[in-house]
Amino acid sequence: MPTNNDGVAAVDRALTILDAFTADDTGLTLSEISRRTGLYKSTALRLTESLEKFGYLRRDTDGYYKLGAKPLFLGALFQRQFKTADCVPKVLREIAGEIRESASFFVRDGNMRLCLHRVDAPRAVRDSINEGDRLPIDLGASGHVILAFSGQPGQCYDEIRRSLQASSFGERDPETAAVSCPVFGIHQEFAGALTVSGPRYRIDETAVEQILHVLYRHARELTRQFGGNPSVYPA
Repeated sequence: MPTNNDGVAAVDRALTILDAFTADDTGLTLSEISRRTGLYKSTALRLTESLEKFGYLRRDTDGYYKLGAKPLFLGALFQRQFKTADCVPKVLREIAGEIRESASFFVRDGNMRLCLHRVDAPRAVRDSINEGDRLPIDLGASGHVILAFSGQPGQCYDEIRRSLQASSFGERDPETAAVSCPVFGIHQEFAGALTVSGPRYRIDETAVEQILHVLYRHARELTRQFGGNPSVYPA
């Protein structure tokens, strides 16, 4: 009789098969699935048959395995059920507690940027932004990130897309500064800008690299929760 551990191992192996597919694949043979997963062909065959039965895989007339409709259905369910309020405020609280500066999550709102979530710094002196505020999209670190990942052309935006970060000092307000990085969702679509901001004299004193280290770590986690690929961020 199979043990619980046997059942867990079978699930792990089945999920490994689904993970073997990439965006460049039009279909995989059983031999290629076996090679990519490290599974014996006999094991891969049993698992692909089960995955096909439940709609996670389909096999065409040429013998190539392709993803079935079930993952798309689950992805649609995820998108309907997912709410940023379920996870973003918690991450912002953690960032504000670590850096002791305000943390915000901005999204695009037409030709403006909207502060969707905000946690203020645990200090008496801080920059003044509230949830629901609409700010210029062409001023400030989060605005630059939003424009860059909305396809804005230009060398500076190419650099933001390459480095996954932007910083600003005194752009929107001469006394404030900010550091921001993107968060991604399903299909690696841009979801929003994770941002730390505060008085310019304090942000100047705190190395941008130190802030980015914290932002990248939390952006990885949000991207993972949003359904994106967290491995894109610098180590």
